[in-house]
Amino acid sequence: MNSVEALVDGFFAAVTAGDREALERIYSPDAAIWHNYDDVEQSREESLRLLAYLHRKVGPLRYEGVRRVVLEDGVIQQHVVVLGGVGAGLRMPTMIRIFCAGDHVTRIEEYVDPGPLNQRLSELRS
Repeated sequence: MNSVEALVDGFFAAVTAGDREALERIYSPDAAIWHNYDDVEQSREESLRLLAYLHRKVGPLRYEGVRRVVLEDGVIQQHVVVLGGVGAGLRMPTMIRIFCAGDHVTRIEEYVDPGPLNQRLSELRS
């Protein structure tokens, strides 16, 4: 396993565990996280808040059917996110491009349809 793959494995382990401290170490200070569904780049802090919220509401997350291509500067990964908590039973097919430099994740481009999760959360608020 090369250092890029080890870094990405650490990233997914931290997301799964809801480990904010590990994510703070893994993300570069100027990390940018883009999602296809809103075409907006999140800052590192915004992403950390979103991941903490998701862990509280729909954790623990599981990643199934992982298919990964390791590149010199990161990975392209396809997986299915299986949700727990109030999202139990939901499965979200995802494609993600993670860019790495040194010991940090510098950029993430995520392609996912959050509609089923948003619908479930909205039903719970009603």
